[in-house]
Amino acid sequence: MLPKLIALDIDGTLTNDEKKITADTLNTLLELQKKGVRIMPASARPIPGLYSVSDKLKLTEHHGILMAYNGGKVIDATDGTILSETHIDVEIALSILLFLKSLPVTVILDDGKRFYVEDSHGYKVEYECWNNQMECTEVDSLMNFLNFSPVKILLSVDPEQILNVQNAIRAQLSDELSVVRTAPFYLEIIPASINKGKALLEVCNRLGINPADTAAFGDSENDIPMIQTAGCGIAMENAEDAVKASADKVTLSNNSDGIAYALREFF
Repeated sequence: MLPKLIALDIDGTLTNDEKKITADTLNTLLELQKKGVRIMPASARPIPGLYSVSDKLKLTEHHGILMAYNGGKVIDATDGTILSETHIDVEIALSILLFLKSLPVTVILDDGKRFYVEDSHGYKVEYECWNNQMECTEVDSLMNFLNFSPVKILLSVDPEQILNVQNAIRAQLSDELSVVRTAPFYLEIIPASINKGKALLEVCNRLGINPADTAAFGDSENDIPMIQTAGCGIAMENAEDAVKASADKVTLSNNSDGIAYALREFF
C-alpha cells in the first residue's frame, strides 16, 4: 500500500551530488501525487531554499508541504500558510554567538529572507547562498547586528573538526537547545523542541494522517527522528551508519534514484 505522506530530506537524499533531482525520482514522485500522495520536502534549509524543489515537484498544485529548519518552520506549499514556527530567543542567541567566538566556526544567520555573516568569503558561505538561492549581507559584528529571534544558528566547520566542535557546543548548551550535524561540514543550533520527527507528527495531526501511513527518506543525523517516526523509515545507501541503523530499510544512493527504487520495491 502506498504511503499517504512521504517526507524527503533534500541534500544527499532527494537530490544527487550535483544538487539535481534525477529523472526517475522526479517522475515517480509526480505520478504518486496524481494518486493523492502528499509530498513533503523536509530540510535544514530556510524556506526560500525549498522553493526550487517545490517548483520541480509541482507541490503548489498538489497540496504539498514544506518543512524547513529541521522542522522549525512548516508551511503549506499551496498558499504559504504557516503551519508551525519556533525561534531561539534573541538574548539566548546573543549569548551563543559570544561563546562561538572561541571556536573554529563560521556563523551564518538568516531571517528567512537573506543570510548574514561577518565574512562573505568565509567557509561555505558562498555555497550556502548558492544552494538556497538567497542573498548574503556582510556585517561587522553579528552580535551587534542581531535584532531578531532566529530559528537556527548555522555553523560551517572543517569536517575533520566537526565532531569535537559539536561536543564542545553541546557541553555549553542548555536543555532547551540542541546541536545537530546536517552535513559533513554543517552544524545547526536549534531549539530542542525542534526535530524532523516532531514536525512530521504535527503535520500528520493537521492533515488527519496516521503516522503509520507515512514514509520518510534521509541520510544525515538530523534525519534520524523523522526516519524513526515514519511508518516506514528509509535510509539512503550513502547515509551515515547511525541513520542506516535507525531505518526500517536501506535503499540505493541519492545518485542512483534510491527514492524511486524504494517506492517501487517496498510499496
